[in-house]
Amino acid sequence: MLGSKQKKNRAGASQIKAIDPLRNLGVQDDEDVKQMLQGSSMVKVRSARWQKQRTLKLLEDGVTVWCQSQKTSSRAKEQQSFSVMEVECVREGCQSETLRQMASSVPEGRCLTVVFKGPRKSLDLLCSSEEEAQCWARGLRTLQERVYNMTHREKLDHWIHAFLSRADQNRDDKMSYEEVQKLLQLINIDFSEQYACSLFQKCDRSADGRLDNEEIEVFCKELLRRPELDAVFIRYSANGCVLSTVDLRDFLRDQGEDASVTHAQSLILTYELNEWAQRNHFMTPNGFTMYMLSKENCVFNPEHQRVYQDMKHPLSHYFISSSHNTYLTKDQLTGESSTESYIRALSHGCRCVELDCWDGDGGEPVIYHGHTLTSKVPFVEVIKTIEEYAFKASPYPLILSLENHCSVEQQTVMARHLKFILGDKLLLKPLSELESSSLPYPEDLKGKILVKGKKERMVEGGLSGSSDLDSSEEEGSVGKSSAMKEDKKAQAGVSKLSPELSELVVYTRSVPFKSFDYAAKNPPTEMSSFSESEALRLIKDSGMYFVRHNCHQISRIYPSGQRLQSSNYNPQEMWNAGCQLVALNFQTAGEQMDLNRGRFLQNGLCGYVLKPSFMRQPNTSFNPENVGGGPGHRPILLTVQVISAQQLPKPEWDKPSSIVDPQVWVEIHGVPIDNIKKKTNHVDNNGFNPRWDCTFNFTVHVPDLALVRFVVEDHDYTSSNDFLGQFTLPFTSLRTGYRHVRLLKLDGSSLSPASLFIHVKVTPCKSSAEP
Repeated sequence: MLGSKQKKNRAGASQIKAIDPLRNLGVQDDEDVKQMLQGSSMVKVRSARWQKQRTLKLLEDGVTVWCQSQKTSSRAKEQQSFSVMEVECVREGCQSETLRQMASSVPEGRCLTVVFKGPRKSLDLLCSSEEEAQCWARGLRTLQERVYNMTHREKLDHWIHAFLSRADQNRDDKMSYEEVQKLLQLINIDFSEQYACSLFQKCDRSADGRLDNEEIEVFCKELLRRPELDAVFIRYSANGCVLSTVDLRDFLRDQGEDASVTHAQSLILTYELNEWAQRNHFMTPNGFTMYMLSKENCVFNPEHQRVYQDMKHPLSHYFISSSHNTYLTKDQLTGESSTESYIRALSHGCRCVELDCWDGDGGEPVIYHGHTLTSKVPFVEVIKTIEEYAFKASPYPLILSLENHCSVEQQTVMARHLKFILGDKLLLKPLSELESSSLPYPEDLKGKILVKGKKERMVEGGLSGSSDLDSSEEEGSVGKSSAMKEDKKAQAGVSKLSPELSELVVYTRSVPFKSFDYAAKNPPTEMSSFSESEALRLIKDSGMYFVRHNCHQISRIYPSGQRLQSSNYNPQEMWNAGCQLVALNFQTAGEQMDLNRGRFLQNGLCGYVLKPSFMRQPNTSFNPENVGGGPGHRPILLTVQVISAQQLPKPEWDKPSSIVDPQVWVEIHGVPIDNIKKKTNHVDNNGFNPRWDCTFNFTVHVPDLALVRFVVEDHDYTSSNDFLGQFTLPFTSLRTGYRHVRLLKLDGSSLSPASLFIHVKVTPCKSSAEP
């Protein structure tokens, strides 16, 4: 509990600050962090002409970096600081588009780029010395690693101390009643004056009107008490004071976990801090709270955090995390193209990225959204970035989806860059002669990069090139008309393909879709792309045949060309038909990307998820539009009790004095018959520890395809509700019993320590055996 670690240092209490977030992080003695706390004068760079002096300083909470600016707008103030938890990576040297263009005029060793998660623009910096650049790069990574490895209890301790530091306005390391009132407002709770006063007086044992040292720790303990956890403890404790090994085994059994004596006693040794209780195999309320707040009690099955699925099935048997127009940072018309978009996608386990390739100046191809005002990025720089980040998040094969608009000459340049830069990572030939016409397994392609694109083949009358139409022109053209044009081109013996680029396509040859019957007669190494509207039409009209097709060949789905703002379609509808490469605009946060992250949260975040067995049978009768029975139909009753929430944030744009009115949505996303959303009532003025005790029942007919999404919003009577946090996971990864749901921000990054406390029960429906 808070303060338990400090008692060991009580002899030096006069030297230890009562309010010290850095101590909670364990970085108070790190030399790089010390330098960051002092601040550094740097140059913020946007172009050769736009360079401004800025002071970067790590704030006392140890996780927020402040960037001095003279701007006064609210938007500018938001951009004046960032959390280390919002940082995707730190790139040293001239690696960003901006710094690369200035490489000849700036010392590379003094350059630094901070790449953020989500849509925020990267921060390009020119430091005063190489040592300073290295200090900030190391320091940011150190803080990221420390925060990532903290337990939930440690994060909670750091969180409350960070707010205590902000509320301690006169910096005397003590808390007056007025400062306690300020703290309560900061942490998003509207206590009555009477309760706040009684809490302060209870903790002010010295009765001097200020809380110091141990009094602050007592105050924090009182503030962070969890009555709902105490109630669970009392329910299972035979004597109301401790949990015996027998009591704990009863609890574990009800949780659906290992209830052996060995496991129960190992939990006591791990989480119980009281030595007497440890020796006697008891768990106290404090030990139980430590256990319930640990990763072991998250709603997501920890066994699914590793690669647990069979990776020796053909590629067509997996859902594969896929990105559309990966190079874009924003919209499809004027957005910036950047190598950093590939870093973000690859860092989140994406296994299929898109490259729209066009002729560039000086004989070097470029990547951008053709015939628009989007900026251009050199093809060679994108490939260098891909080579560096391809397998940092996942060892399984990466597919490069080439939308090729280049001349034959620049296609040849593309092929040379791919071969030279990617080297042994690039797959150049089938794994064996026997497999040239069948799809290999992800396991056999570890560490390999595959090129998806057009490929020449011999036909009567000469060479022919197959075509995968580009995304900007595909909409409405996939089907017979495009196939007829392709046949005419083939008959004429015309090829606009570079042989060097064509030979790089091995297992993922792009062809136009003609019909399911036609595709079934061709090798599984051929694949087609479908617009979202074409895919939805096929699902509605020929759902079962589309599922069978996707057992044999790979399908790629892409957003409508009308989505100019880079919005996304619902990926669940495509997964219901077994489509593998469901390409989304990763740069656009929202429900669709939440579902995508939830789908690929399992199997070690490797970007490959094995489809259910009923979608891997060549003659399956599964139809996502009709699941009243048959394959995949095994109805389950899901009961979710939303009990409480903890440490919810305020919307970034809210006034500091505002307090949220939270409500929770529980959603099922799956086949059409399973889609449903239910919400709690809202709780007035409490984002700190709101309580609902609201129970929902859901009948899930095809659980193997379903996702469960928890969303927390700030209720508003006069306008749309504000998003506060969410978490999405596969139904099959959902754990039963009392669980915590660790909430995520809109961009998918952690919102720790914000969480929901829920109870989950799963019961097979009696009708599961009925047709």
